[in-house]
Amino acid sequence: MAAELMGINVAQGGAVALLAVVVLMVLTGRLIPRRTYDDMKEERDSWRTAHVESEVARTEERDQNRQLLELAHTAGHVLDSLPKRGEVQPSDPMDEASMP
Repeated sequence: MAAELMGINVAQGGAVALLAVVVLMVLTGRLIPRRTYDDMKEERDSWRTAHVESEVARTEERDQNRQLLELAHTAGHVLDSLPKRGEVQPSDPMDEASMP
């Protein structure tokens, strides 16, 4: 019993069947030229490198934003503690006690 591949009897077809199988594999994308494969690998590696660089930059940006946010909170507390226009500051009892 001869082996059949996609309805083609390989034993009877010989070289023609082998050529047909190779053509079908190329057309379906299961068999690609080495140059195409090498190009795909280079592109994959370049995207991987770009992703790693992007993640390093994103981590640095996140750290800088955290520091800036902390400074903004500190500046906000300082500004909130300043007296407003027309607002009377409560007198400090310690200042009155030290005056003659």
